[in-house]
Amino acid sequence: MKTAKLDRPNTIAGLLDKRAEIAGMIKFHRKELQKLVLDLDHIDAAIRLFEPNADLKVVPKRYPTKHRAFKGEVGRLIMRCLREAEGPLTSLEITKVQIAERGLKADPGTVVMMRKRIGACLSKLKYDGVVRSIATDGPYKGWVLTRDLADEAIPDHRPLLAEIEP
Repeated sequence: MKTAKLDRPNTIAGLLDKRAEIAGMIKFHRKELQKLVLDLDHIDAAIRLFEPNADLKVVPKRYPTKHRAFKGEVGRLIMRCLREAEGPLTSLEITKVQIAERGLKADPGTVVMMRKRIGACLSKLKYDGVVRSIATDGPYKGWVLTRDLADEAIPDHRPLLAEIEP
């Protein structure tokens, strides 16, 4: 790999520049998409003010899920939160981080919906052997990583599972 970098410095530099450009575009378009979803949620709320029984599911053929995350985004958030935490975190604590990072309004309906999504992802991660639950004093389970993964810098948990020896 080192020889390829030395043999073709312009190629590598060009690819790194292109990668940075595309990553920037993805970041920009995610923010724009988030704004559009929030705008749509606000329009739905305005419609419900005038017509509480309005059937909003009929309007678009493919109605976007409210506050939908990109594929893998919730899992990465959970892994990052658990890596940075000094102790167990509950699904509610992780949900509050997600709501704050995405700039969502923390109304009770949104909190419940997002907490259920976080809980489903935590269950999947538990099934995969990446996290485990711990009893806490409150109504929620505490969650921790099954191994010390704080130093790992991987975007997804699946490659990690193949590396962990049972």
